[in-house]
Amino acid sequence: MVATTHTDAVKAIDAAAAASPAAAVPQYQAVIASADSSEDAIRAKEHAILKLGQLYRTQGAAKELAALQTQCRTFIVSLPKAKTAKIVRTLIDYLSEIPNSLDLQVQVCKDAIEWAQAEKRNFLRQALETRLAAMYLDNKMYTESLALISLLLKELKRLDDKVVLVEVHLLESRVFHALRNIPKSRASLTSARTSANSIYCPPLMQAALDMQSGILHAEEKDFKTAYSYFYETLEGYSSQEDARAMLALKYMLLCKIMLNLPEDVSALLQHKVAAKHSGVEVEAMKAVAHAMQARSLQDFEGALHKYKAQLHDDPVVRLHLSSLYDALLEQNLVRVIEPYSRVEITHVASLVKLPLQQVEQKLSQLILDGKINGVLDQGACVLIMFDETETDQTYADALATIKKMGTVVDSLYTKAATLS
Repeated sequence: MVATTHTDAVKAIDAAAAASPAAAVPQYQAVIASADSSEDAIRAKEHAILKLGQLYRTQGAAKELAALQTQCRTFIVSLPKAKTAKIVRTLIDYLSEIPNSLDLQVQVCKDAIEWAQAEKRNFLRQALETRLAAMYLDNKMYTESLALISLLLKELKRLDDKVVLVEVHLLESRVFHALRNIPKSRASLTSARTSANSIYCPPLMQAALDMQSGILHAEEKDFKTAYSYFYETLEGYSSQEDARAMLALKYMLLCKIMLNLPEDVSALLQHKVAAKHSGVEVEAMKAVAHAMQARSLQDFEGALHKYKAQLHDDPVVRLHLSSLYDALLEQNLVRVIEPYSRVEITHVASLVKLPLQQVEQKLSQLILDGKINGVLDQGACVLIMFDETETDQTYADALATIKKMGTVVDSLYTKAATLS
């Protein structure tokens, strides 16, 4: 059948693109370059821009996708502002899905901000600046991100745009968390939640708020509360079929492991919401849970090595697994040296299958922390353990009594001075 309208022509190109994507690219470009300004032609051009963007994303053609942003501006400037914003943001979203294109994303976003500013499209500019601040965070450019967020917050508070305000406060919380400034991160999250309470909060934004709350509670070692927030996050993202649901499930499993309940990991994965999510992230956490159940340092290190991208490269998981590894190492060392009053450090190292220097350093730390009662004889390379001595509580009680008496005397002196 001969295509009679621009829309029919684009649909025909869509059908052909499934079989030959490369051949469809110049056809989409021809539709976009068409001089026809009828209503049907405009709809066809909008469709062609988004479809061409999808093709470039699938092919990993980051430079071509960036060029498409600039090429279509002469057309999208004539569209309503809402449609223009949607197209610009969608193309940047497509670009963000292409691996190793972060620097190009930043450049394209800056270029789009300048264009939006020149066209006096303030809402689009604010949305793009928020996106740019997030890109700076991903690129570990924390100073630039905070500077941009500060300017945005001043402007948004004046305009009282609550939706974008929630997004920017949440982003600020993530930046402060990355900088390990937990009090400021929590303050920014509180501001985001306060703004969110006065508006309808979209499911994805609510899930993002719950995710950040869970991360901050985990920082404070409150893993039970963190688990609850991650569960809410998982349900929120799953309801929208968002890929970030997998990350929420991963953090839920982490909480179970940190609560010393690794046996609950298998049961959790059978849950209705969690059962549909599977992949290397889940396998990584299952491997850590198995190592914890076996109390095996070798299995733990094996999991860290095998799943380096999923465990070590995730800053949230890396932080908590580092403290978990230290705790597991302490438990193993205390268990090994418990029967001895004098033991060679080389023998301890051979039993736990770790380098001598690492074992010696950890034993020194345990002695200094008062977790074991002994000394290291480095000349003979042995650990000498002492019997636990019972401490007389009388001295401590006497000091406490004297301190309380001193408080009473000070109080009486103050009252006497007032009366006189």
